[in-house]
Amino acid sequence: MNEEIINFYSENDFELEGVSGYETWVKKVIASEGKKTGEISFIFCDDEYLLDINQKYLDHDTYTDIISFDASVGNILNGDIFISTQRVEENAGTYEVTFTEELKRVIIHGVLHFCGYKDKTTEQEQIMRKKEEEKMKMFHVEQ
Repeated sequence: MNEEIINFYSENDFELEGVSGYETWVKKVIASEGKKTGEISFIFCDDEYLLDINQKYLDHDTYTDIISFDASVGNILNGDIFISTQRVEENAGTYEVTFTEELKRVIIHGVLHFCGYKDKTTEQEQIMRKKEEEKMKMFHVEQ
């Protein structure tokens, strides 16, 4: 039996509004990539929390907006996606988009990593951006 579980946790004072809309969207995106939803947890936190994870597990000493730990098995996507809401807020200002729009981009960025998309090279990054745009449009269909 395949249980589709999308969890949203918060290690700071951030609360995601409209959780069911995000759940539906993430599952739709996963299905659109020919994958299945297993259990995916999104953990919202602050910069220091994410920096600590970056240093401990990835040996990187930098702030980042997202770190994803992929535990997928075959086509069933599982894992944890840590998102710094502080970084999302700052990036939203930099890119001149709303916090919500930037948050959606980061959420779907993590999911796309689980789907097999990378962003290490310029070419991979361009494909990732294109996929993010495509998948973000799917969110509005639901509303």
